[in-house]
Amino acid sequence: MVFDFTLSPRVVEWRDKIAAFVSDEVIPREQRTFTEGVTDELRVELQEAARKAGVWAPTAAADLGGGGFRFDEVAVLLEEAGTSLLGALALNCDAPDEGNIHLLNEVATSVQREKYLVPLVAGEVRSCFAMTEPAPGAGSDPSALRTTVRQVGGGCRISGEKHLITGAEGAAFAIVMAAEADGSGASMLLVDTDDEGFSILEHARTIDTTTVGGHCRVTFDNVFVPTEAVLGETGQGFRYAQVRLAPARLTHCMRWLGAARRAHEIAVERSVERRLFGEQLAGLGMAQQMIADNEIDLAAARALLWQTSWILAQGDRGTEASSRAKVFISEAVGRVVDRSVQLCGGMGTSEELVVGRIYADIRAFRIYDGASEVHRMSIAKRVVRRAQSHSGAATHATAGAGR
Repeated sequence: MVFDFTLSPRVVEWRDKIAAFVSDEVIPREQRTFTEGVTDELRVELQEAARKAGVWAPTAAADLGGGGFRFDEVAVLLEEAGTSLLGALALNCDAPDEGNIHLLNEVATSVQREKYLVPLVAGEVRSCFAMTEPAPGAGSDPSALRTTVRQVGGGCRISGEKHLITGAEGAAFAIVMAAEADGSGASMLLVDTDDEGFSILEHARTIDTTTVGGHCRVTFDNVFVPTEAVLGETGQGFRYAQVRLAPARLTHCMRWLGAARRAHEIAVERSVERRLFGEQLAGLGMAQQMIADNEIDLAAARALLWQTSWILAQGDRGTEASSRAKVFISEAVGRVVDRSVQLCGGMGTSEELVVGRIYADIRAFRIYDGASEVHRMSIAKRVVRRAQSHSGAATHATAGAGR
């Protein structure tokens, strides 16, 4: 058994280029963004700079113009991009586009790839992923889908409502999850946002504010799409959701690990510079405990992330592994940023140090892509099933031995 964490020269090269790009081009734009908001104009500006810096779309396939890195290599690069809340947006590997790029690359037909995937990787358009619904619709329980798709001549019609749809305002298209009206499962469909019956009603006022396109309520009023708009096979939507969601959980982990590391570094620097009660803050025992606990959480989160990313890079679906990683890392990075705010004192709550903005944005990570409680339930059920299976096998073996 070999545990080799050596990075290839190409990964090191890209990691260092991304670090320099984020430091030189992205971070100087942060304060303007906190004041004015994240706009498509800013996205285009940042993405043009990323192309010039040679760090474009590291998660996308090489034949589409992306970096073409393996998933375990991506873990290194997206952590570096995540050191700014705008870094992944600049590199065109931010949610929801990054997850949609992966899904389309795996499932889309050649026609769908040309129409939707190619311009998405090129940064010419944005997209959104429409699954979450107002209660009692689909949220943590995807099987509660209330948006329906009805097969009609030449295509199908979609009716329903979604909410908290990230990036919907200004997106060129949506990947929509809808239940088949005849009860035959769920389907994914590609819907152009200028299709008749597609409407964005409002933006949710959430505590995170650095997502271009907001988090929107979207309605589908008998929207017609042709048969060619079905992504993959009719009725197989839940299977395709797993194709997207397991990797997307981990790319979120990668980006937020970078953000948490940045918050920690800011806090440590401040604790070295600041003096309290005649001593350097970093010399006080309680501060030292927070610094040490942050180092431990960051190291543990990175180790679990790399291991899980390697599992997916080997072709495994990684469903249970990604659940374990998502729960631990989402909670670990939350602890890191929380301690960083505390170490920075009153300024830690401000956007001036960036730590306060990271704190506000990172809280939702324990909810989206599966709440911690839902993942824990799923993990526990799998463990119990294995125990029951083992117990049953042992019982049969014992009974056989007695005959």
